[in-house]
Amino acid sequence: MHTIKVIGIGFALLGILLVAAPRLAISAGRPIAFAVGLFLPLWLVGALINLWIGVNRAGYTVMEEAPIFLVVFGVPAIASLLILLLTSRIAR
Repeated sequence: MHTIKVIGIGFALLGILLVAAPRLAISAGRPIAFAVGLFLPLWLVGALINLWIGVNRAGYTVMEEAPIFLVVFGVPAIASLLILLLTSRIAR
């Protein structure tokens, strides 16, 4: 259940960035690319923090947490890249 909640937090972060990016002057006319470019490193840090908590507080080994890390980071990251790919194809 914890993994699903963390993945949900990733999707919430992606949604917030996708909504906020067009309103930022620094997005330079490509707000979705800007949002995804900002999301990926932020979410990597968030997923690494989740891994650290799993190892240091929950008592799992790094080898036990590594597959969970891949899922927690990978699902929202792949979704963000798909959004970028699909919107760039539509814009052409």
